[in-house]
Amino acid sequence: MATESNPALASLPSNVREIIELASQRDGGIPFRAKTAHVHRTWAGTFTSLPELYIQPESVQEIQKVVRLARHARRRVTTTGCGHSPSDITCTSSWLVNLDNFNKVISVDHSTGLVVVQAGIRLYQLSDELDRRGLALPSLGSINEQSIAGAISTGTHGSGIKHGLVGESITELKITLANGETLSCSPEDKPDLFRAALISLGALGIITEVTFKAVPAFSLAWSQAIDSDKRIFEQWEKDLWSQAEFVRIWWFPYMRRAAVWTAHVVDPVDLKTGAVKHREPPTSYYDSWLGYYVYHNLLALSRWVPRITPWIEWFVFGMQYGFKNGEVTRIGAVQPSQKAFLLNCLYSQSVNEWAIPLHKGPEALQRLGAWLQNLKPGDPGYVEHGIPYSAEGLWVHSPVEVRASDSTVYTSREANTRPFLDPTQCDGPTLYLNAIMYRPYHREPTYNATERYYLGFEWLMRELGGKPHWAKTFTATQADLARWYGEDLQRWGAVRESVDPEGMFVGPWHRRYLLEPLQRDKLLPLEEIQQTTKKVPARQGGGIEVIGIQNLVAPN
Repeated sequence: MATESNPALASLPSNVREIIELASQRDGGIPFRAKTAHVHRTWAGTFTSLPELYIQPESVQEIQKVVRLARHARRRVTTTGCGHSPSDITCTSSWLVNLDNFNKVISVDHSTGLVVVQAGIRLYQLSDELDRRGLALPSLGSINEQSIAGAISTGTHGSGIKHGLVGESITELKITLANGETLSCSPEDKPDLFRAALISLGALGIITEVTFKAVPAFSLAWSQAIDSDKRIFEQWEKDLWSQAEFVRIWWFPYMRRAAVWTAHVVDPVDLKTGAVKHREPPTSYYDSWLGYYVYHNLLALSRWVPRITPWIEWFVFGMQYGFKNGEVTRIGAVQPSQKAFLLNCLYSQSVNEWAIPLHKGPEALQRLGAWLQNLKPGDPGYVEHGIPYSAEGLWVHSPVEVRASDSTVYTSREANTRPFLDPTQCDGPTLYLNAIMYRPYHREPTYNATERYYLGFEWLMRELGGKPHWAKTFTATQADLARWYGEDLQRWGAVRESVDPEGMFVGPWHRRYLLEPLQRDKLLPLEEIQQTTKKVPARQGGGIEVIGIQNLVAPN
């Protein structure tokens, strides 16, 4: 669309308008589906930005046109899906691309299970399309709002030591690079580009097409019960994580209890004969209208009276899972896999998730619990936590989400299937600990509770050999990441430099964590720099507005 047919673009600088108009006259009518005055906000409302253009292409040709125009207009390009990451990784004041309208299933080969999709398809759309064809994704995380490209690019995982990252089933990718060319890559063809793109963090280009191996559609028979965390720790090294194909846990630090969810794949013959039938679980407390708003308002009240937070944990999760321990609290259901995996995220939240060795889980939770409760020698549950920060007067939200995976089952460096930036253990199972702090009605907890909690939590995760989840909130330094990833980070950086030497896809988040420390004379020509930030009032969604500027170095 030229500016004559899209008056909204009239607000662009004259040189940018001229570039768009000239391209529209020469490219055979390929649409440029762009608009101005779009407000980009993360799902949780943690960050906001106002991109110069918001673009929703519907074909590979349109995506390539966006990249070519950005190169001529000297603009950075960022890609976003549902914005579920609470970080500022997708924030930009330049051009923001959304692929929601680039979301079709291209082909399905039932003989091999190989499925080819456009990269903008959301996981819930993909799951429905697969189900109609008698197929499913092997594993999913707790939500299905992300695009498949977004889930890949940040290392999304499920929970079960027979599975690794969601992206482990991918066999080929297509990606549009900064020169406007779209390349295919796989473990056999351009393997370094493939390994870099599996967790690209949006810094290599725009992923346009994904080929992955689906499995026959399956249902899960799941059950859930709550017990003391002491019982959970006793079971940890026995069969806690091997008792079912999928296992996940929610740990409550003040009650010292844990809810354990286990799921087995149902034999399809049993479903067909009626020996096993689908059934829904009972409506949970906070999935009901009353429970949802009671909990939300209690969280809001705790901003002013933080000391009631342990009581809120006892009441809300007692209503949710039961006030007693053991088998009397067990519930269950039989559901299609794409439904059984899902979890209600409830309210706006900050999340800080780290991956540590699975066997260190009991130590991590016991030390974290001792710190949060300010336990002293002789107190029940006391252990020496070692965290060098005071938790006096600190009250945190529940639960801590506890999940596990094993990326060594299906992927490896030798087979060129392990992402360069895979945060999981390379020699065995990984445990993920996800610390949640809610933002009731888009307002941060008072008394710097989130910052204090995450300061101690991250110290402990580092102490136990952890690495942060790329999509979540964390404060690691470039030196930390260089030490943790070593040669793999160097190889990822070499790929990034080779496919995007001018930094068309580089922004402040990438500079902060992955590139060399900011030096004015070493900025990439198209890199976007963070100019400033400002707080957004809660009545307007809360969070922080990120304002960037282009480096705007002219081409040679």
